[in-house]
Amino acid sequence: MGGAATTVRGLMADCGLPRLEARMLLERVLDKPRAWLLAHDTDPLAPAAVAAFQTLCARRLAGEPMAYLLGEREFMGHVYAVAPGVLIPRPETELLVETALECLAGRQAPRVLDLGTGSGAIAVAIALARPDAHVTATDASPEALAQAHANAQRLGAPRVRCLAGDWYAALPGGDAPFDLIVSNPPYIAAGDVHLDQGDLRHEPRGALTDEADGLSALARIVSGARAWMAPGARLWLEHGWDQAAAVRQLLADAGFRNAASRRDLAGIERISGANL
Repeated sequence: MGGAATTVRGLMADCGLPRLEARMLLERVLDKPRAWLLAHDTDPLAPAAVAAFQTLCARRLAGEPMAYLLGEREFMGHVYAVAPGVLIPRPETELLVETALECLAGRQAPRVLDLGTGSGAIAVAIALARPDAHVTATDASPEALAQAHANAQRLGAPRVRCLAGDWYAALPGGDAPFDLIVSNPPYIAAGDVHLDQGDLRHEPRGALTDEADGLSALARIVSGARAWMAPGARLWLEHGWDQAAAVRQLLADAGFRNAASRRDLAGIERISGANL
């Protein structure tokens, strides 16, 4: 960026980023809203602010996700803190939360388990929509679990119970059964070229792939679910665009009934579930 790029207008013109991304980074660096940027677009900015913006621009031009640069991502109408080492919540996962809330309709003080919670987006969104629910969130990553706990506290869902461990191993013995189990587990096959493209390059690999065929984590969750489910409970899982039939078969083979899939806004069978 040239020496003249010391104003909002100059920085946005010279940074090489799409205008929206540049504006969002400037809002973050300056801690000012869009209206302020428009009203002060020719004011000289402090050297420290210019340097901070240029650093963020360089990271974005290198492919780092905007969510990590901004430190947050919106999901289900709430803003979650995110950081490198934690999977970024995605809009298509909102279908899983919406379906979960449908399953809980009419149940008083339901017990919900979110396996592999990551940032806590699913667990916290359910807890915020159903304050009477007893929500447990598990993750094998201490970094992710700390982020989930922080999001629950900051967004007003302090009752979310965060437990460390690998899938059901995180649950204490004798824990009461759950009315609903949900999960967005790693479901990308190890050899998938998308792991080396876009935002996925910078996200935690363990939250994206099972280092196998993409179905092993899903299979483990399905096979272990019955022992933790109350009569009539339901299990819903997010999966890849081409895995719906395989997941329905996993559910049927494990003795679940009424296996079905639901499509996201792009028309992709994004989640599958069944009941006992």
